Amino acid sequence: MHYARVPIGLAAAVALALGVIAPICAQPAANAPPAVGVVAATRRPITETNEFLGRIQGVNRVNVVARVNAFLEKRLFNEGADVKKGDELYQLERGPFEADLAAKKAQVAQLQATLENAKLTTERARILLSGPAGQQSTYDAALANQRSLEAQVQAAEAQVQASQINLDYTDIRSPIDGRIGRTAVTEGNVVSPASGVLTTIVSQDPMYVIFPISVRQGLELRERYSPQGGLSAVVVKLRLPDGRLYDQTGKLDFVDNTVAQGTDTFTVRGVIPNSTLRNASPTSGAVHELTDGEFVTVSVEGVQPVDVLAIPRAAVLSDQQGDYVFVAGPDNKAEQRRIQLGQSTPTMAAVLSGLSPGDKVIVEGLQRVRPGQPVSPGPASAQLQAVMQVTPGGDRAPANAGSGQTQPAGNGK
Repeated sequence: MHYARVPIGLAAAVALALGVIAPICAQPAANAPPAVGVVAATRRPITETNEFLGRIQGVNRVNVVARVNAFLEKRLFNEGADVKKGDELYQLERGPFEADLAAKKAQVAQLQATLENAKLTTERARILLSGPAGQQSTYDAALANQRSLEAQVQAAEAQVQASQINLDYTDIRSPIDGRIGRTAVTEGNVVSPASGVLTTIVSQDPMYVIFPISVRQGLELRERYSPQGGLSAVVVKLRLPDGRLYDQTGKLDFVDNTVAQGTDTFTVRGVIPNSTLRNASPTSGAVHELTDGEFVTVSVEGVQPVDVLAIPRAAVLSDQQGDYVFVAGPDNKAEQRRIQLGQSTPTMAAVLSGLSPGDKVIVEGLQRVRPGQPVSPGPASAQLQAVMQVTPGGDRAPANAGSGQTQPAGNGK
């Protein structure tokens, strides 16, 4: 077989031409605008929420002490049990007080007998004044003695009353309904007012929740809720130490009138029902969900939702100047908008300024967007679109103590 011989110069020229043409053919067309997913900024109802750290406190708390000096004969309660107002807790030795009361009553009886005789003497002296044997001085002396004895009887009766009070103090009773703690003194010991607290009783239902609020946050809450009714415009919810949301809601009932200078905070108090988990047994009290002194997270929520301009939280970017978003403008060019955020959840952000309803906020493809760059907008993914829907059981703000949070209206607890 014979092959045509190609001159070396011609082969080199063809190879050079192909080397130049090939890169030109490999070059792509001009870059197309990056595809981005957008969501329209929309007004939606938001339940405004602020969370704080607080503690549970019994509405009534009584430190039981002895009122007289006596031996402790009996303890009549089970430690940790529920007690009712008027239940006898301790019984002190009564004998010395009963004897003292009897002596005081006898003294009253003696003085009353003397007083009766003095009244007869005064009456006789008065009758004699109408005859020649009567003397005014005798009558005056008898009347003064009678009045002196009347005063002595009154003083003796007061002593009887004081002895009766001391005798009653030997029966130490509960002044409130509540749960009683352990006893600090056992039977056989001498107790007195100087002995200190014998035991403590704490009421169980309802309970207070006490928490501090900074002055700045207090001013913000006052401005937000004062036009809506003040304390009645919010409800109180609790997150328990194990992370569970408490199933009861309460209300605020007190705001302190003094700011703590060391912390620049003032104390706020709410009242909330204390659920019964298990009824009382013969030897112990009922089991309640909340316990005096328990540490909780307090959520202060608005009763009525408010309408705010909302966008997905994933659309918000931040730099040293603050928060911003990218918006697909009418000419499909990316516009950078500086915004001011309100309260937000991990999935949704409330925008106070910088956007208008209907603005197409870029949520997906942000890494390819530059200010002024043309973009190809399209609907965001179904997951991000769902963030803008008001549905029960949506996300809830994390429990960051002392920081304002927001949750969508209609959320679960």
